Amino acid sequence: MAVSADQTGQDLVGKVILVTGASRGIGYAAALEAARRGAHVVAVARTVGGLEELDDEIQDLGSSATLVPLDLRDGDAIDRLGAAIFERWGALDGLIANAGQLGVLSPLPHVKPEDFDKVIAVNVTANYRLLRSTDLLLRQAEAGRAVFVSSSSAKSARPFWGLYAASKAAVDAMVKSYAAEIEQSKVKVNVFYPGAVRTAMRAKAMPGEDPASLPTPAEIAPKLVDMVSPAFKDSGKLYDASTGTISEL
Repeated sequence: MAVSADQTGQDLVGKVILVTGASRGIGYAAALEAARRGAHVVAVARTVGGLEELDDEIQDLGSSATLVPLDLRDGDAIDRLGAAIFERWGALDGLIANAGQLGVLSPLPHVKPEDFDKVIAVNVTANYRLLRSTDLLLRQAEAGRAVFVSSSSAKSARPFWGLYAASKAAVDAMVKSYAAEIEQSKVKVNVFYPGAVRTAMRAKAMPGEDPASLPTPAEIAPKLVDMVSPAFKDSGKLYDASTGTISEL
């Protein structure tokens, strides 16, 4: 993977990094890692308590955060967030689009329309709205970077995983298309597959699995945050944390 932090590991000093789903799991760990590397973190999540805990940890690191309690199904609120970032900083250095919903694991014909709509709203529509709201901000940055957390389910599409798989396949397709559209710009956009990680979402999906057998969010967060570093030069790529490989989308 084409990235290397500087000798102090402070490759994000002076950078503004937006992280969604930042109140727990992978998003929480990624926000902490970005702060550890010097970034000001714009932390977005619905759970205020989780955001406040994150803020305490970020302050303990000597860094800073802006907390944004927000339901990503509210597209107008995403637009307002983009406008607020522009007014305060004039640009956005990095977007880590991590928030997602597992939904129900069920035969597709048995999925309730409201469950289908909720997963698509969070996993697909919200990410489109984030791109729409932050595109100009990323272009205004010296080295705008965006990474979308997806899943190998997009490709495996196992039985009973159809809803989640479809939503993640849509994310991959959007990023691939957007990467081609911005090819002549300084912005780089990629996809990250975290693999099996010790999160609440994974426990819901695999209730019989031993969580101790899985890596923690903190263990994979550095590779995710690498992808919003100015040193990361690839675009339109997929990084699979479970195999350590990077490939074309």
